[in-house]
Amino acid sequence: MAAPKMLKLPEVLEEIEMSRAAFYRMRARGKAPKLIKLPNGQLRCRRSDLDAWWERCEQRAV
Repeated sequence: MAAPKMLKLPEVLEEIEMSRAAFYRMRARGKAPKLIKLPNGQLRCRRSDLDAWWERCEQRAV
């Protein structure tokens, strides 16, 4: 089984066209895509988690 695609935080920010500060505010409110903290402290987001977040955003916009 292949490992899931993991995106670095700058890649996520570029895709959703958001500043780091705005993303962290959204994260504090529990509205951001799920992130995983690696043992070295870096953050990653699974491609599937980001896609699911996009879906939830689209459903709320309707």
